[in-house]
Amino acid sequence: MDSIYRARWITTDMSPDDYSARMFQRTVKFNKKVIKAVFHVTALGLYEAYVNDKHVGKNFRFLPGWTHYTRRVQYQSFDVTNLIKKDEAILEVHVARGWFSGHISGECIRMPLALVCALDVVFQDGTKDFYISMANDSWKAAKTKVVFSDIYDGEIYDDRLELHDFQPVKIAHGYNPNDLVKHQGEYVKEQEILPALRLITSPKNERIIDFGQNLTGYVKFTVKGKKGQKFALSHAEILDNEGNFYTDNLRKAKQYVEYISNGRMSTYSPHFSFQGFRYIRLDEWPDNVKLEDVKAVVVHSDMKRTGYFESSNIFLNKLFANTIWSQKGNFLDVPTDCPQRDERLGWTGDAQVFAKAASYNFDVKKFFTKWLADLSLSQGANGAVPVVIPIRYSYTGVSSAWGDAATIIPFQMYLTYGDKKILESQYESMVSWVDYIKNSSDNPYIWNNGNHYGDWLALDVPFGTYKGKTDINLISTAYYANSVNILRKTSRILKKNQKVISYYEKLYSNIIKAFNETFWQNDKLLTDTQTAYVLALHFHLLYEDRINTAVLNLVRKLHEFNDKISTGFLGTPYILHVLADNGYAALAYQLLLEREYPSWIYPITKGATTIWEHWDNIKPDGTFWSKDMNSFNHYAYGAVVDFIYEKVAGIRIDETDPGFKNIIFKPIVLKECGLTYAKATIKTKNGDISAYWKIDGNKILYNFEVPKKSTASIYLSNSYNVGPGTYEYIEQL
Repeated sequence: MDSIYRARWITTDMSPDDYSARMFQRTVKFNKKVIKAVFHVTALGLYEAYVNDKHVGKNFRFLPGWTHYTRRVQYQSFDVTNLIKKDEAILEVHVARGWFSGHISGECIRMPLALVCALDVVFQDGTKDFYISMANDSWKAAKTKVVFSDIYDGEIYDDRLELHDFQPVKIAHGYNPNDLVKHQGEYVKEQEILPALRLITSPKNERIIDFGQNLTGYVKFTVKGKKGQKFALSHAEILDNEGNFYTDNLRKAKQYVEYISNGRMSTYSPHFSFQGFRYIRLDEWPDNVKLEDVKAVVVHSDMKRTGYFESSNIFLNKLFANTIWSQKGNFLDVPTDCPQRDERLGWTGDAQVFAKAASYNFDVKKFFTKWLADLSLSQGANGAVPVVIPIRYSYTGVSSAWGDAATIIPFQMYLTYGDKKILESQYESMVSWVDYIKNSSDNPYIWNNGNHYGDWLALDVPFGTYKGKTDINLISTAYYANSVNILRKTSRILKKNQKVISYYEKLYSNIIKAFNETFWQNDKLLTDTQTAYVLALHFHLLYEDRINTAVLNLVRKLHEFNDKISTGFLGTPYILHVLADNGYAALAYQLLLEREYPSWIYPITKGATTIWEHWDNIKPDGTFWSKDMNSFNHYAYGAVVDFIYEKVAGIRIDETDPGFKNIIFKPIVLKECGLTYAKATIKTKNGDISAYWKIDGNKILYNFEVPKKSTASIYLSNSYNVGPGTYEYIEQL
């Protein structure tokens, strides 16, 4: 066992309003030659570690990651053998508040930050020793050059300062080293460097730099100024309709960075803060602006890119690209809703609607495994799942569709990657969530109480209303049924005893019966909305003799809304699937490629480079939606890309043989589809899966690639079961 488990959490005195970073330091002397040294480190807050002035793990950002701090903290281990001098090691760890106790924490923390670490060494003679963090004279603390740091508000760095005024350390009471776990998630890293494209002078005479892409990360710049000279900048996603710098949608987040020069040429980027931005405003900067000295650094979890798509429609290609950027921008250790305003939280509802698309775009198995572990730890004793994970105590409410992340995401990870382990590790969490639903209602088969978000940001209610029109109990019961359906499947997959399987089979059957008896009246659903029909059809909740009527009702609701979508966060991910699966693929394509508001393409016509939170963040007249809920980097509506992979390109998962062991190729190609070709690739552990089709006159040319160790079922006018290889077909359009 690593000796960090013997170490003690240490901290130092700080006032509640002190947002500067602290450096903890110890010098270790050796009387024998060291042949192996490993430094184990973690913090309550964010840290950067150094051994003999060399940055340890410098390729990793925002360590140790964000977890449910009262239950567990990840630690990292670094081989520092090459950094050990002949007879000593100066251990230094700089710690800032970060996610633990910054404004993002949402609560008053009595202890701003803390450190625990250990150095394990092996000597040339074969003996071993360890040196741990303790509250004694060997450790001391001091302020650093980071005089202010906050996730929301940014960073102030004074390069003139030297370490001084060392303070004693003390035990950080209330935290047990047994809460430590080895690093589980993907490391966050710098991924791309984007150049500054142009310098703009706004009507308000602001100097603004445009990087051409809405992103998550920070600015790195090289400057030389007089000693004490400030270089200050602010960050924004958008310019207003007059071309001025716009930050109202950030709410209280300042997104401000200030560097104070030491008088020498220096390159700086923030240490413990990230921003969501496309533009920066030069608040304090010399008149001579050198664009080549200012770069945007893209930062996100180090997920392998797996999904690719292209077609004959440039707008559809841009929609796909924007979704990729929004996933990169919001998968920074946890799946956040947005990266810019005073939120940036792991909203469970956003994560679950996007989970399938996310797993096609990138390898997110490890990413979600870590986050789901925190979801389990955040559940109440009654099984309730908070709406944000890791838990934030100002967001401890429970909502249908949001809490269902507990069942939907583990099952999707199993389907995409074919690994039962995530189902095994999350099974008790899944059971607990379903138990919570059943026990929280006065009817065991209808979820009819609680405060829920509903079809968030739907367009079937008056402007300015956040919750859509669809009945909350209908939505809640639909998701309840879906979670029970997932749990009954999972119980079979994990070979639970027949009594357990039968229990969930019967519960599911009773919920279906209750749903039909409660919500279907006079040949339509209780609330006659697009989302109501989408959920009922997608989750297969209606009796068979009602399905056709429900489909016609959905089409009618689309026609009543000028053949446009009015769905919010819950109806949008599934509406095109439902249409395509029920004989209305042409209408699905029409909605997919629609350019006028509301549509997926409309934001692109307004210059979007990421997915918007609203269908109309920028209205057709150029004005904005509300200041308090208007993120320009919000991946939820990007869930449509799973339709692009599955129905447009035709790559689908075989639920009976998951992990793409057997691939289903079933593209939907029509004269009315609006495309002349489409191609998608998904990289799997068995190799690359590729689907391509092209319309050539009255013919369709198909090409499918099946990787080694996989098989495929191809569904065109005829069906084919094939092994590894490349397959081409020609059919009449």
